[in-house]
Amino acid sequence: MSQSQSFSHQAAGAREDAQVSRLLTWLSFAAIVFLLGIGLKAWYSAHMLHAWVLWTCSVLVALNMVYFAFSGDAVRQKGGLIVVVGVLFVYLIATGGESNTGPLWFYVFPPLLFFLTSLKAGTGVLLICYLVAAVAFQFPDLPFVTAEYSSDFKIRFFATLTFESIFCFVLEAGRLKARNELLELVVTHEQAARTDELTGLSNRRDIQHRLVSEFSRYQRAGHHFSIVLIDLDLFKRINDEYGHDAGDAVLRQFSALVRDVIRQTDVAARWGGEEFLLLLPDTSLLQALTLAERLRAEVAEARFGFRNHRLPVTISAGVCSIAKAASIDDLLKQADLNLYNAKNAGRNQIAPRVRSLGEDRPAGSLS
Repeated sequence: MSQSQSFSHQAAGAREDAQVSRLLTWLSFAAIVFLLGIGLKAWYSAHMLHAWVLWTCSVLVALNMVYFAFSGDAVRQKGGLIVVVGVLFVYLIATGGESNTGPLWFYVFPPLLFFLTSLKAGTGVLLICYLVAAVAFQFPDLPFVTAEYSSDFKIRFFATLTFESIFCFVLEAGRLKARNELLELVVTHEQAARTDELTGLSNRRDIQHRLVSEFSRYQRAGHHFSIVLIDLDLFKRINDEYGHDAGDAVLRQFSALVRDVIRQTDVAARWGGEEFLLLLPDTSLLQALTLAERLRAEVAEARFGFRNHRLPVTISAGVCSIAKAASIDDLLKQADLNLYNAKNAGRNQIAPRVRSLGEDRPAGSLS
């Protein structure tokens, strides 16, 4: 469950990063056009320094776009844009821009900052910007400060900016909470769609998907795999004599035992009713027979019980390797045929028999 959650979160994060990068690209393009236009206006208004600063910022934004186009580094794309915008706003607060309206452009910063960074990082950057603005407002005699603002403007600026920052923080926190809850819901539904409700094992749909993936891996890289088709012997008798609740208890107990026996890379699934299927990646026929025989012995020795009744449980299993089949359908048909042979031979056994492998070895081969 936790692994599937991790994969889902990673996939969602990757999709969100891609969407943010596309949005930033368009925002950067719009910012370049806007900065060039405002810079041109400032040039014709004889504010040469202001024009050059705006044009320089537009060039930096363009360079940030070019860097992202070649590197694909979304983190540096965000960081580069935040740095350029931050430097521009410091300049506008210190100089006032045109007609001392420069600080008003700072209202664009909080929503952009919280969207591009985390809540903690955004709050930290905003506090630094608050400090810079406070220094510029309170100490107009500093060398880099050329603008002077009235007391009313300072009070209103900080009051409205604080309100906007808190509002943006609350909205972003709500968005992130809703996003995470939605991701958890998606993971839960995905897990339910791939899991058998009674046993907690993979269901038929999930194991079929895994079989297709494993077969593709076999075709690409030659990684052999095997399957084990299992049937609980005389399971109907347990349902008839002890009730369906007893049958469900047996299925759950058997599933828990299977989890203990198989490897971490193996996949166990409920194939249907009292039938189960094991998918064993990177496993030869002999290895699969060995695991199936171990499972059969464990089941035969285990104490299956329900309401103080000990229930007799054994299994029969058919094993097949992809080396013996040309397709997934052939693989399943061969495993089903072997299961049929195991049950016809008296149940509580595995087919094909392990000894048949030795008979197929060339004379003089070493075991």
